[in-house]
Amino acid sequence: MTGRDFDGFTVVVTGASTGLGRAMAVETARRGAALVVVNFASSAQEAEETARQVEALGARAILARGDVADDADCRRIVEAAAPSGRIDALFNNAGVTKFAPRHADLDAVTAEDFLRLYSVNVVGAFQMVRAARSLLEAAPRPGAVVNTSSIAGVMGNGSSVPYAASKGAMTTMTLSLARALAPRIRVNAVCPGFIDTPWFGKAMDEEKIERLRVGAAAATPLQVASSAEDVAGAAVFLASPASRHVTGETLLVDAGLHLGAATMAMR
Repeated sequence: MTGRDFDGFTVVVTGASTGLGRAMAVETARRGAALVVVNFASSAQEAEETARQVEALGARAILARGDVADDADCRRIVEAAAPSGRIDALFNNAGVTKFAPRHADLDAVTAEDFLRLYSVNVVGAFQMVRAARSLLEAAPRPGAVVNTSSIAGVMGNGSSVPYAASKGAMTTMTLSLARALAPRIRVNAVCPGFIDTPWFGKAMDEEKIERLRVGAAAATPLQVASSAEDVAGAAVFLASPASRHVTGETLLVDAGLHLGAATMAMR
């Protein structure tokens, strides 16, 4: 049953101003969440739109600005949920990349690129879990953490070597935290493939994005380019009571992209 399975929940979503994070926030509100903390680092206007959509579905939205790479910011984000006395679901969705898709060009990335990507994509997620731990443990059911990893962390493809490496680290960290935080907190990860979101607009014009979209669909057995909503449904499942016996799992939501060498057609 999914209709109101988040009824009364307190939810925190990092990187929720657009794309997958917004879709997660909106889906939890649709399913009955009482409070959704909408984190953003810089896109205030877009985060306000996420909050508007959340509140249109009957949930209360709180905007929480902060960079998850900063531990103090992580604690402030969590404090936005503190009045409810619990966090039922934490979605570690905030992420950054460096676009360098020709992986053989090792000079296209720097040590600074690695450090920045790891500080947000890995350390940031860890810091959010640490900051939220007591409130996750206070939830009536075991609190749920859902990390947004990537098929890049499984296949070693994607926007750059540092990005793929950071997502591989996040997947491994998901296993470590699932062991360490049981039985009061469940920790899982979702691994999207291509998602048709504004993410690619940071590095490509619309013509290149359309070629990528067509190539992504052609490379998947299901012959589709996933939307944020397609992936959000799976992520929200991992935070829902329906997955109450699932922890330490990595769920690939890539329309079957991982099933063949055709993954490289996306590049």
